[in-house]
Amino acid sequence: MCGIFGIYSHEKSNIVKKVYYGLYALQHRGQEGAGIAVGNGKEIGFYKGLGLVPEVFSNKELQNLYGHIGVGHVRYSTTGRNTIENCQPFVVNSSFGKIAITHNGDIVNSKELKHELEKKGHIFVSTTDSEVIAQLLVRELLKNDDIITAVTNVTQKLNGAYSLLIIYDDTLIAIRDPNGFKPLCIGKDDGAYYFSSESCALDIVDVEFERDVAPGEMVVVDQNGLNTYKLPNAKEKASSCMFEYVYFARPDSVIDGVSVYEVRRNIGKILARETPEEVDIVSPVPDSGIIFSQGYTEEAEVPYYEALIKNRYIGRTFILPTQEERDLAVRLKLNPVKYLLKDKKVMLIDDSIVRGTTSGKIMKMAKKAGAKEVHLRIGSPRIVSPCFYGIDMATTKELIANSKTDEEIAEMIGADSVAYLSIEGLVEAIGRDDLCLACLNEEYPTDVSCKFECGNCKK
Repeated sequence: MCGIFGIYSHEKSNIVKKVYYGLYALQHRGQEGAGIAVGNGKEIGFYKGLGLVPEVFSNKELQNLYGHIGVGHVRYSTTGRNTIENCQPFVVNSSFGKIAITHNGDIVNSKELKHELEKKGHIFVSTTDSEVIAQLLVRELLKNDDIITAVTNVTQKLNGAYSLLIIYDDTLIAIRDPNGFKPLCIGKDDGAYYFSSESCALDIVDVEFERDVAPGEMVVVDQNGLNTYKLPNAKEKASSCMFEYVYFARPDSVIDGVSVYEVRRNIGKILARETPEEVDIVSPVPDSGIIFSQGYTEEAEVPYYEALIKNRYIGRTFILPTQEERDLAVRLKLNPVKYLLKDKKVMLIDDSIVRGTTSGKIMKMAKKAGAKEVHLRIGSPRIVSPCFYGIDMATTKELIANSKTDEEIAEMIGADSVAYLSIEGLVEAIGRDDLCLACLNEEYPTDVSCKFECGNCKK
């Protein structure tokens, strides 16, 4: 999913520390790498590396960066390996000077675009689709040195999800794709404009939330202030990612005017109505299941306990790049409270089942701790199709719900029962119908035929 954060200071003050703190608040969106680029209107300096934000940046690195325009990025890889070359921001040289780009999302047609650029002599140093965007922008600037026209032309070539922050000259540009797949919002104080993947990062740097960037909108900030442009291919109806509300976003964020916390509490209530079960206690799979469970117990009037204790020094297992790392992380991450589980009928609530391997280990852990029965409820509908817009579930064969019934899934992972939230229940909980539900119903908002034609995504 990745997280991006940017600042333009009209007071020309150094903003690198605030970019750093903004990235820290977005760490949940990517744990593989981090980077910051800052500009002063003439030069762009940058630093990036593999690891968490505080691991990549020390005071020394931050002190070497100075400028009043800055963008930052935390990486979660979907396109491209986890290498330093694929970390962002991408800073490219051109005859017009340096350009820095950060990108959240996935470009469906990136391979085709890259192949076309390579035939025209472009050389790539990474394997990520974000560099394709950077190279396209340089090419468009050679045709037309107006940055607004160049960016607009680039967006016409892109199919997929992209929230972008771009430093060019003395300008900061923010773009949200025509479908609004990925979130992007604006904050403001007396001396600067701020852009962030989530509103929680604005809270951390003590900035007032201004508004969300609209789907298909380009926002341009320079010394003259803020101006907005509507992209020619802007959609009348958005297709925002439902998984932001279910899992990715922090619960203290507000996305497109909707509180993530409230959505998750609503999901728990609706889940209790749709999938009741006689149990002794309800417990979340932390952390993502906590708010679902609170809503569930409120509706079902069943006691709430945290029967699985999380090691707070372990990050998110879903966004680790390999299954081996995810398996190890589960053992390090969770430990059962035997006192609460022994001889109890237990309801565990989690955000999703993708591959089923993590859920199986959790079921085994709970029963080994003495639980009489373990029922699993999922705060999202069945995931049956790959996502091509920025979630790491690349092939149909990985998706356990694509080929198995709830009963078969329960048997496979060792649960006494498994049940999911309905699609209708999800839409009700979020309170908006302009959502991307492609991974739930195979109805993709953009043309993804190039992905299926290669055959790999079906396997």
